[in-house]
Amino acid sequence: MKILGIDPGLQRTGFGLIEAEGARLAYLASGTISTLEAPRGDLPLRLKLIFEGVREVVQRYGPDCACVEIVFVNVNPQSTLLLGQARGAALAALVSADLPVAEYTALQMKKAVVGHGLAAKTQVQEMVKRLLTLPGLPGKDAADALGLAITHAHAGASMAALAQAAPLARRQHAQYRKGRTY
Repeated sequence: MKILGIDPGLQRTGFGLIEAEGARLAYLASGTISTLEAPRGDLPLRLKLIFEGVREVVQRYGPDCACVEIVFVNVNPQSTLLLGQARGAALAALVSADLPVAEYTALQMKKAVVGHGLAAKTQVQEMVKRLLTLPGLPGKDAADALGLAITHAHAGASMAALAQAAPLARRQHAQYRKGRTY
């Protein structure tokens, strides 16, 4: 199974493609989709570049499934919103190509690849290099994307089995606290 990992970012979106056959993992490709050549204030153009870049990767390598990092809330809400839009462009490209998409947090990926959720980017790079027997360290964004693909290779089947055994249902009620719905 070919698994495409996507690490979304507004300036650089990392991608990594691996092939998983049982427990054996093989590196296929990785890189970044850069929007740095676009004018800084032109958000629609940047989102278009991310969308088209992800579509090109999908067309070139033909993955069977994809996984994307879930955005966490930063200290700066504006940065979080912009990152969410970049993630949305990548997700739209994957879904428009009819790929099943899984989502993992950075913490889940770091735990699966390095062994603890507070790992530094350099630790993720080193473990990805070792797990895929690469000759050198991948770039930071590509390493995160490859880490997501590795996480899905190990956890994807388990997560799918859990989802089929006990499908998640939306909550049918809401609790009100100080006028807020939870």
